[in-house]
Amino acid sequence: MKFSIICIAVGACLSLMVCGCGRHAGTSLTVAGSTAFQPFAEKLAEQFMAKRPDVNITVQGGGSALGIQSARSGAAQIGMADLVELPPEASELLGVTVARDGIAIIVNPENTLTNLSLEQIRGIFQGAIQNWKEAGGSDQPIRVVSREAGSGTRASFETIIGGITLARKAIIQDSNGTIRETVANDRDAVGYLSHGLLNAKVKAIRADGVECTENEIVAGRYKLVRPVFLLSQPPSAGAVKDFIDYILSSEGQETIRRNGLLPAK
Repeated sequence: MKFSIICIAVGACLSLMVCGCGRHAGTSLTVAGSTAFQPFAEKLAEQFMAKRPDVNITVQGGGSALGIQSARSGAAQIGMADLVELPPEASELLGVTVARDGIAIIVNPENTLTNLSLEQIRGIFQGAIQNWKEAGGSDQPIRVVSREAGSGTRASFETIIGGITLARKAIIQDSNGTIRETVANDRDAVGYLSHGLLNAKVKAIRADGVECTENEIVAGRYKLVRPVFLLSQPPSAGAVKDFIDYILSSEGQETIRRNGLLPAK
């Protein structure tokens, strides 16, 4: 009887020890923000966790504005923002540039146009140009597809192009992926997305005669380019610093380059 009680007690203690170890063995990080950088962050997180099984990383989208807000409030340990310039509310955060990203202007593959000037792009997205024939294409109405307010891709696109008040009839989508699918399924649509997410479903056209390619971006000839920031509460330490350092390492930067974005430097 005493032996049984002792065994039960020992077993209970061991169970508590194991559970306790399970609760405290690892560190959890949440990374949130830019939907354009989200798939790249997910890949980088997988690679990092393979090296550091003591760290568990969850990557969420939501847009750059949410990334900044989440990093400020502590809802996420790292915020992702792909903006030409960080807003004043991000000044209290530590921002590190981890990649650069071109913004490609995309149309349906059936669209015969291959080039738009920056002035034409501005006119199309603010609704001043409403038919493709006005831009040298066929006689078809233009359907503008744009990201939602709070999107870093939209904010960067509008900052670089300048003078855009988005057309009231614009179709609003909440990610680069949905922009791509909408344009892929509509012959007369035009949109924009991260050049790292281009595929054969859509056609990237030249902007001011320059293609959205790695070579043209590196050479400084393609103008629709923005940095990708990771934001955290200062000072950066522990697993947060380790993950950001990994992304900036030669292995992390090669992963970024291999998957379609440009390294930070």
